[in-house]
Amino acid sequence: MNPVRRDDPLPEAELTFLLGMAFQLVLAEFNDRIAAAGEGDLRPVHGMVFQIVARTPVTSSELAERLGVTKQAAGQIVDDLERRGYLRRDPHPAGGRRKLLVLTDAAHAHLTVAGRVLHTMEAELADRQEGATLATLAPLRTELAALIRTLTGDGLPPLRPVW
Repeated sequence: MNPVRRDDPLPEAELTFLLGMAFQLVLAEFNDRIAAAGEGDLRPVHGMVFQIVARTPVTSSELAERLGVTKQAAGQIVDDLERRGYLRRDPHPAGGRRKLLVLTDAAHAHLTVAGRVLHTMEAELADRQEGATLATLAPLRTELAALIRTLTGDGLPPLRPVW
């Protein structure tokens, strides 16, 4: 069933409002489920760090740039995650004082739980729409990716974390 009624004002709302509301609703549900799965000690910014570092190890400075925060703010996040056992600092292959941030087994375990929660949420969202399947969400992903590419080109902007 399409939950949007003929008199529903949402389809006429500003795009930024709709994207923001959808993000907040999905994030709140995700956070609730992560907490219920025993992984509630992390904030959304930590998940963003995990996503960045999981692709390829980065330095704290590179992390700051990708998050769109100061080096000091990134350093505080890294220190916190290292204390909690989610990150470690490895020597940089180029030598010097630089260190590469690497996810620990605890971070990978968290990502596994988070991935399972997200996939379950996506399946449930698809099931709640009449005749929908997970494939129904693919056009939404494609359209959002196209919107992002239209605005950013080949690169990606800093993520600007939700604290």
